[in-house]
Amino acid sequence: VQLQASGGGLVQPGGSLRLSCAASGLAVSSYAVGWFRQAPGKEREYVAAANRGGGAIHADSVKGRFTISRDNAKNAVFLRLNSLKPEDTAVYYCAAEWTGGSDTYYNTAASYTHWGQGTLVTVSS
Repeated sequence: VQLQASGGGLVQPGGSLRLSCAASGLAVSSYAVGWFRQAPGKEREYVAAANRGGGAIHADSVKGRFTISRDNAKNAVFLRLNSLKPEDTAVYYCAAEWTGGSDTYYNTAASYTHWGQGTLVTVSS
């Protein structure tokens, strides 16, 4: 099982990025998925989560700016980041956890078994 995150980079405040998380060895259609981030010197924090049924939730700090989505045909999960702020600078991680329920979300890191390696997003002018 492997989750490969990509799409990070250096962007100016107010800019946008799209992060991708390609899965192999598991079918994302059977998993609840999420994105987390960890800034230097801080704990990993929840960003967004999506259930199997197509529903999505987002942390208050990113609501209205970030959007999680999934493409089961591509076996991938995405995170669109708009209106980026310097405080969004962090390593972003995707995660997946098998669930039998289509309505289940997981918004804590401890709930996830499978993790990607992280992709760095730096917001700076």
